[in-house]
Amino acid sequence: MTEQRRATWLVDGDDPTLVGEAVRALVDDLIGDADRSVALEDHRGEEVDLAAVADACRTPPFLSDRRVVVVRDIGRWGTEDLTPLLAYLEDPLESTALILAAGGGRLAPKLIAAIKAKGHITGTAVSGREAKGWLRDRIRSSGVRLDGHAESLVEAHLGEDVSRLGALLEVLVAAYGEGARLTTAEVEPYLGAAGSVAPWDFTDAIDGGRTEVALELLHRLMEAGERHPLVILSILARHVQGTLRVDGAGIGTEAQAAAAMGLPKGRSTYPAKKALAAARRLGPAGVTEAVGLVADAEVDLKGGTEWSPQLTLEVLVARLCRLARSAPRR
Repeated sequence: MTEQRRATWLVDGDDPTLVGEAVRALVDDLIGDADRSVALEDHRGEEVDLAAVADACRTPPFLSDRRVVVVRDIGRWGTEDLTPLLAYLEDPLESTALILAAGGGRLAPKLIAAIKAKGHITGTAVSGREAKGWLRDRIRSSGVRLDGHAESLVEAHLGEDVSRLGALLEVLVAAYGEGARLTTAEVEPYLGAAGSVAPWDFTDAIDGGRTEVALELLHRLMEAGERHPLVILSILARHVQGTLRVDGAGIGTEAQAAAAMGLPKGRSTYPAKKALAAARRLGPAGVTEAVGLVADAEVDLKGGTEWSPQLTLEVLVARLCRLARSAPRR
């Protein structure tokens, strides 16, 4: 079976928006110019009968070249409930395109195995390290054209909340028209609240002593990222503990730092390189002070002060930034 005629797709992922966008794009591609009222069956909601879905999949298309059948939130069903679909997948009809969209719970392993054997799995997850490239590619293939400053603004503003990009681009097309070339001033009013950020952007700002930026990223982690204060403290604890582990005699290379931090072989050693650079900037006294600041903040977050958790973290971040700025250049 060729890629073009592949009969079954599983659109996988944890973000409902990204899964929905991928399903919509796949349906558009498969149906083409055909009449949707004839070619498409979209099953969603609590009353879906999987036996009826399987029967629909076995029915040849009428007045079109292909029947497209979509089942949403396929994770709602366990292996036993999926028996009709699993039986169909043993011998799928080539003229039927069956699209199963993740959601509703954990996917049954037998379903994944059946689709691997007879179809194709499309992943929609975007990792934090992939987010910037993913955003840039989607922006440049959209219906509007953003100049360099506007593109950078969108990337920085959305951060890890990549699922918001599709809606933003649709709004910009509706507001300015297909093919419009937009500047920062034209894009900014439509951005909404700032999205979450990657933890390493946060710790990089602290290492650079950029207090204003670090505090902004802290608030984005707490608000858009919905990270608990103790989770953020854990990010900072791992960060300063990494510098502590590489701050010692005999550790002078990136490989030695990676070994001291316990990074698995084959994994990128870039975090060790950053930890080693931070340890060298701070020196032993600075590393010790940073560890002490984080330890004190943990006590405060667990009831050692009347300050709010947000204020406790803000003070900690400000002190770590000041420590980074005051470290002698080495």
